[in-house]
Amino acid sequence: MEGVAMFGGCVTLTSSLTRSPTLTNTKTTIVSSSLSRAKHLTAFPSQSHRFSYSLRYAKTLRTRTASNPGIFLPHLVASLEKVDQTYIMVKPDGVQRGLVGEIISRFEKKGFKLTGLKLFQCSKELAEEHYKDLKQKPFFPKLIDYITSGPVVCMAWEGVGVVPSARKLIGATDPLQAEPGTIRGDLAVQTGRNIVHGSDSPENGKREVALWFKEGELCDWTPIQAPWLRE
Repeated sequence: MEGVAMFGGCVTLTSSLTRSPTLTNTKTTIVSSSLSRAKHLTAFPSQSHRFSYSLRYAKTLRTRTASNPGIFLPHLVASLEKVDQTYIMVKPDGVQRGLVGEIISRFEKKGFKLTGLKLFQCSKELAEEHYKDLKQKPFFPKLIDYITSGPVVCMAWEGVGVVPSARKLIGATDPLQAEPGTIRGDLAVQTGRNIVHGSDSPENGKREVALWFKEGELCDWTPIQAPWLRE
């Protein structure tokens, strides 16, 4: 009788008696099969492929960090944040009431970057293009008359999350529903005279900036306070 025993990955064969060649061949087959299984069981690598990859990646990361000690995770995260544009317009009533400086100050204090600024008399065609999504509304003609009734102040602002943040600074469309501390909540009382416009999405921000500013009217610059606003 032939026995196969495994101790610590090694194979030990024991023989009690020898029989015919047929039995020998059978035993040889059994032993070979057992050896193959034992080899399979003891051949597991000390590290899986995934673990080996992780170690190689960690080693590479350590090498890169050592060669460039300035790399730090918050810097990497900040660099991946998307910078958007928004179009902010002080409407004719805001200009007439002398609120331009107050409104600009709100965005400056927040930390956004001003890239375009001008006093502008809006044409009817431009106003209709700007508010084209509201063309079917009954108040559309009155809105166009309002926007073209006097000069407006056009502004392009830039920053991470600038669109939703600017909307919060501006407040609800109806000033009576706007929170205290917002521009409309503090400075306006009626929807038809809510003093300021802000883009409602990053896509509209790009569209409106391109609509109100010509090529060469925007400034590409870096504020000195930038390192104190973002990591």
